[in-house]
Amino acid sequence: MTRAVVLGGGLAGALAASVLARYVDEVVILEGDRYPDSPRSRKGVPQAQHNHMLMGGGAAAIDELLPGTTALLYAAGAYHRKIGQLVTLSAQGWFRRVDSDAYVINCTRPLVDHVVRAQAFRDEKIKVIESAKVVGLVGDAGRVRGVRFEQGQESPAEITADFVVDATGSRSKAPQWLAELGLPAVEEEFVDAGLSYAGRFYEVPEGTREDFPGVLMQTEPGTGQPGRGAALMLQEGRRWIVTLMGTRGDTPPSDEEGFMAYAKRLRHPIIADLLSLARPLTPIRASRAMADRRKYFDRLPVPEGFVAIGDAAMVLSPNYATGMSMAAFGAQALHEGLEGGGLRPGLSRSVQTAVIKAGEWPWQMAIGNDRWFPQVETNLTGKRVLGLDVAGMTDSMMRRFNVRFARTAAENPMVASATYAVTALSAQPSEMMAPPIMWAVMRGPRRPPLSAEEALAQYPELGDLLNPVPAFPPVPGQRVDAPDRT
Repeated sequence: MTRAVVLGGGLAGALAASVLARYVDEVVILEGDRYPDSPRSRKGVPQAQHNHMLMGGGAAAIDELLPGTTALLYAAGAYHRKIGQLVTLSAQGWFRRVDSDAYVINCTRPLVDHVVRAQAFRDEKIKVIESAKVVGLVGDAGRVRGVRFEQGQESPAEITADFVVDATGSRSKAPQWLAELGLPAVEEEFVDAGLSYAGRFYEVPEGTREDFPGVLMQTEPGTGQPGRGAALMLQEGRRWIVTLMGTRGDTPPSDEEGFMAYAKRLRHPIIADLLSLARPLTPIRASRAMADRRKYFDRLPVPEGFVAIGDAAMVLSPNYATGMSMAAFGAQALHEGLEGGGLRPGLSRSVQTAVIKAGEWPWQMAIGNDRWFPQVETNLTGKRVLGLDVAGMTDSMMRRFNVRFARTAAENPMVASATYAVTALSAQPSEMMAPPIMWAVMRGPRRPPLSAEEALAQYPELGDLLNPVPAFPPVPGQRVDAPDRT
């Protein structure tokens, strides 16, 4: 009998288990928590109580692995939103509304986890052991043959396995476990801008339309000042989830007065205005330690019978909303590897390489932004833009190129649509480098930036929510519309 063991039963683990069940006789999930019987937060998912967006590319991957999952999310109250129709204030100004196909699914992380678990665990081959703490791997430098774990006060136990998947998330101890088997240290890269979150749920005010678009205010890199941003999205149960974010040096407060004061200090008061109409439903919750970290397991002499996926291999700041999609892409890589010949020699290396490759663009997108905030901590060397090696460019040249591209996307529908498709992980980064796109970027913006009034006038879906609320006076030294810094 063939057996696979999955370490961690979160989103990445459940998806991996659903794949493995097609190729082995038994799949055992070792889960450190206990599962709730409804969509509720778990301590093992620290950002679960903050804003989550499932990117279109990730949603399509989950549907490919577990058909019908997104339909169940929508039936449970999740919202489909086109990225080009979100109210967006980017680092380079207000975006013009664009009717592109790129989309996100807005709902809580617990709902996604709950629906995916229900879909995956219908397979009777999958067995879950809850409250199980993994303490090590069994095997040697050439092959992993099982796992050691503890459960409650019982003595450590071992379970044999033909294949082990580490889906334990950002706190994975896999580098340590592999070192204990005689493997070299796992290389790691990190960029830490010190991003912090503070957020809560609100009851939507009377008059909020079902097609409320959502508001996204991006952080501003490269100004020499800490970045501040926010997101306000409609969630299942007709609630707003609001997240305020700030990089090192400007952490959003988690007290009532400080929370609203921070919202008012953002580059435009739209979110503070909307919150003044809504009734809080939960306490303000904060999250810290949200750095970008990438572990290069593929650079090891990868042992047979082991692979790391999801946040165990690469964790990105939740500011980029790519974590759930990366979990799905990792499970897809596992599926494609097994489809090529089942459990076979070389499977671990090919799958681990595919997992790293799937994360290349999201990694470059995240670090290409986060490295420009003040007081950033990193061990990176080298320079890349849009996934291309640009070692010959100076920092100033790189910054100007990024700004010009972003400013052009803010006013050019063609550039914006390509950017949205890649951001949604539904298209390859090469689409942003196509000749028509690059020609438009070289020409630069052809129209002046939208004023706040012009930008908000694009969204009749806001209804009368903003009209009864007097605008907060601008904070001295803060601007509302970012000028073109090309």
